[in-house]
Amino acid sequence: MLFDHTKLSKNAVDFVDAAGVDELLAETRFDAKEFEDVLAKSRAKEALTPAETAVLIAGSEKESEAIFETARQLKRDVYGNRIVIFAPLYVGNYCQNDCQYCGFRRSNRESIRQTLSDTQLENEVRAMLRLGHKRTIVVFGEHPKYNADFIAECVRKVYAVREGNASIRRVNVNAAPMDFDGFRKIHEAGIGTYQIFQETYHKPTYARMHPAGTEKSDFLWRLDSLNRAYESGADDVGLGALFGLYDWRYEVLGLVAHAQHLMSAYGCGPHTISFPRLQPAAGTDLSWKYNITEEIFKRLVAILRLSVPYTGLICTARESAEIRRAVMDFGVSQIDAGGRIEIGGYSELGEKQVSEKEQFELGDMRPLDSIIRELLQDGFIPSFCTACYRKGRTGQQFMEFAIPGFIQKLCTPNALTTLEEYLVDYASDETRQVGKAAIAKVLATLPANAQKTELISRLERIETTPERDLYF
Repeated sequence: MLFDHTKLSKNAVDFVDAAGVDELLAETRFDAKEFEDVLAKSRAKEALTPAETAVLIAGSEKESEAIFETARQLKRDVYGNRIVIFAPLYVGNYCQNDCQYCGFRRSNRESIRQTLSDTQLENEVRAMLRLGHKRTIVVFGEHPKYNADFIAECVRKVYAVREGNASIRRVNVNAAPMDFDGFRKIHEAGIGTYQIFQETYHKPTYARMHPAGTEKSDFLWRLDSLNRAYESGADDVGLGALFGLYDWRYEVLGLVAHAQHLMSAYGCGPHTISFPRLQPAAGTDLSWKYNITEEIFKRLVAILRLSVPYTGLICTARESAEIRRAVMDFGVSQIDAGGRIEIGGYSELGEKQVSEKEQFELGDMRPLDSIIRELLQDGFIPSFCTACYRKGRTGQQFMEFAIPGFIQKLCTPNALTTLEEYLVDYASDETRQVGKAAIAKVLATLPANAQKTELISRLERIETTPERDLYF
């Protein structure tokens, strides 16, 4: 075992009341007044409880449009028209776990195992920078090779790479749950968000998917992991559930209960929530999976948006371009774009996919430039902004800024300057033309004040000088 599993947080508790969740799902009946009261609470940007979320789940197809429309308005009110862009960077795929759905599991003999060398890591980052990426999440298998010291050093190496005047400005981490010392070391390396998927909140399914005797088989150790992260100073954390392992309704309530627990215990909910659907992976059999149709997927995204107003919702490239385009309208605020999930995928593999080096299959393999252009054409502003992390607007302070709506006032200028950088340095002529028109359109809506004057000055400096990273 990697860690001493007796060393849990001060708030270590199994907050997922299985009997209570089952009761909510079985006994919550649609009530028109109750439904409207819950929607009103969401419109007021207040987080919902699991019981209130169950009211939305209980609504029939007839109520779906009210859910989607309220989610659409809430997303506009909190996030404006920005979509944050990042890309994953897979560093190593050795794993001591045996998760039945994962291409990295230890018993999968089809998997080609690899850990990037220092030179390979630098080459991957350089290749990402040449595409225009500024934000990444480094991903590791759960293995003793990838301990806290190794992960922290990888983070520092990623930050150190330069390609001309470009660098990765924010490194998030997806890796094994750590003990207190491990979380402290990784936080001190300057990470943004530490993301850990619970995978499923349904304990019998969790036990079936994660065999006994593996690091991941301890449900409470994993459930408690983000408590330990908070208590170790890592104030930005990300939740995730893998939809298709069990009943989607149970997983939604599990995510909402987890967010509520973190808010109650630490005064700050999760920075992000991810909700990918199971996808095929080399050497896996998914014949047992729960079917999550596109309509169900859209519904669960809208319900999550209403339940956690100030939490970023991430839709990964596991999903198709079409479904990602749909859910950005009413829920999703972050996507990965132009990313690769094979070890060495950016610098070595070109456009081909190598399933034996992947954790799962991707549904959206379009180049970054194509995705940026489509976002612009759909009325979104792609953002590579990392200002909040570097200005200290994280954790509880982020919530204090976000709840009154101040973040949108800061994020729009920062989104525009990072978009301008992309257009000047990396974009195709077609994307640049669409992007310039989009920036002009947003500028026309901003009030005439000192900040707008400064923003226009910064955009001009990015256009005409080597200056970059001019954030508010």
